[in-house]
Amino acid sequence: MDLLKINKVKNKVTGSIQITGSKSETNRLLVLQQFYPNLKIENISNSDDSVLMQNALANTSNEINIGHAGTAMRFLTAYFSVKENSEIILTGSHRMKDRPIKILVDALTSLGADIQYLEKEGYPPLKISGKKLEKGIVEIDGNVSSQYISALLLIAPTLKNGLQLKFIGDVTSVPYIKMTLKLLDSVGITHRWVDKTITVSPKRKIKNKIIEVESDWSSASYFYSLCALSPNSEITLSTYKINSLQGDSILATLYNRLGVETIFENNKLLLKNKNILINRGLNLNLKSAPDIAQTIAVTCFGLGVECNIRGLHTLKIKETDRLVALKNELGKLGGEIEITNESLHLKRSGIINENISISTYDDHRMAMAFAPLATKVSIQIEDPNVVSKSYPTFWEDLEKITR
Repeated sequence: MDLLKINKVKNKVTGSIQITGSKSETNRLLVLQQFYPNLKIENISNSDDSVLMQNALANTSNEINIGHAGTAMRFLTAYFSVKENSEIILTGSHRMKDRPIKILVDALTSLGADIQYLEKEGYPPLKISGKKLEKGIVEIDGNVSSQYISALLLIAPTLKNGLQLKFIGDVTSVPYIKMTLKLLDSVGITHRWVDKTITVSPKRKIKNKIIEVESDWSSASYFYSLCALSPNSEITLSTYKINSLQGDSILATLYNRLGVETIFENNKLLLKNKNILINRGLNLNLKSAPDIAQTIAVTCFGLGVECNIRGLHTLKIKETDRLVALKNELGKLGGEIEITNESLHLKRSGIINENISISTYDDHRMAMAFAPLATKVSIQIEDPNVVSKSYPTFWEDLEKITR
């Protein structure tokens, strides 16, 4: 097993980093590009997920293995359902075969899609026979992964009469759904969201379009954490927009409460540690931005402040059960954390155990979320290459501003 040993950072944390494009934006645009070839995408993410997505869309065989890439599994299930005269087996890693997809499959089959389970009912691998879908109305529980909903929205303009997507109950991860809708809007696809129904109009062709992908805000979270944990630190990140499509851009507001000032300048973020004592803990609902929960929990632990985070029910079906993983690894470091199926409570702690080996559970965010603790103690990260899923150059960028 590979193990990365990170010695305690002794230097001032400072420097500039260019973070790869958002994989969330990239993967949505890659699907749209299949329908509209005159769409050009710039600053494409170099993450494993986006590379897998590109390879899958260019695939000429009848079987595609997308490994751990959950976004690709959801988006490609919808895409191949409407790719006429194609027959694809869509599979993934052992963990992927335990990640449910029944809600999306049920929605697609209600529209007329031909999808079969090849092993366990409700889970990949899938056999998908692409065809023209005649129906245009679907109902889906709003309290599910936004990726299911985005997958349906991305194929909506290709349907004969577009799509009416009706939500049952409250909607989770609204920012990710809005991101998808704004990207549809950016290429000229008309849509409306009224009450609990999203209506997307059909669109056969678009005008020539170039879209630059904004850098990934989830990836920026680790540098927010590093800045919060390192007095006098200053970090510049590129390329970011003050009016971001990404829900994780809420980082700028949240980390202000953890002592980090965010300054927008010429499509760059300047992060500055305000050198203030953080006494008050955090009480947050992150149902709209669950991917930053691990980072925030580790930051609070490193600062010795209490935090309560709710809205985390989707974390149990990610690359690993992230709530259990957080409890295990923070516990090894000396933290006291209680979890439920949708929340965590981290107690205030003044002790951080040194030279602890952090297990990463095949989860890129576990590796990167714990790395900033090196500003406090020496730490070890197991399977460090797992970061390539979303941020292949993370360790090089981290070294650049801490050495």
